[in-house]
Amino acid sequence: MDFLRRLFGARGRNGPADNALHLYVRCGRCGAPVQVRIHLYNDLAVEYDDNENIAGYRLRKEIMDARCFRLIYADLAFDRNRHELSRAIEGGEFISRDEYERLTAAPPGAL
Repeated sequence: MDFLRRLFGARGRNGPADNALHLYVRCGRCGAPVQVRIHLYNDLAVEYDDNENIAGYRLRKEIMDARCFRLIYADLAFDRNRHELSRAIEGGEFISRDEYERLTAAPPGAL
């Protein structure tokens, strides 16, 4: 199997070849945890400066949980190298990966 992985360049799901940012969010109404995968080369919108050079990138993401189906709005700003500068959220809160895993491992109704 290692031969095939090396041949086709397979890496871990969250490895360097993933080119993704994983957001972990909790709904502000029902508390349901949600994981969102943001592809850093396909999902970001380019922002230009006055000279029409790339100034950075922005992501406005609508997120819906599976419990109450309320929309959560995330807004993230990135620099020219796609490094995160800021983040804001409406209708929920950002949580850590550890918190997300703890909430998804809990029995239903224990939130």
